[in-house]
Amino acid sequence: MNSNQYYVYIMTNKRNTTIYTGITKDLKRRVYEHRNSYKGFTKMYNVNKLVYYEIIDSINNAILREKQIKAGSRKKKLELINKMNEEWKDLYEWL
Repeated sequence: MNSNQYYVYIMTNKRNTTIYTGITKDLKRRVYEHRNSYKGFTKMYNVNKLVYYEIIDSINNAILREKQIKAGSRKKKLELINKMNEEWKDLYEWL
């Protein structure tokens, strides 16, 4: 893993009704934590399916991209997900 590599990711619940956007340096570990957490937003809304991610070259760029995605409309987020993962499969299995 590249030490200057960060991930901006989107997760959802089983019905794809709730969307969570986050940032991490270790995507596999972070998704595992979301799936096994006992508190917080992702536990409350059962957000446990990774449907989108981007690899970003620096923490500053990753933070900017996360803010850009979060500021966008739900429609924009859905378009982003559909472009990468049309079937909304759980991408965790391929990490």
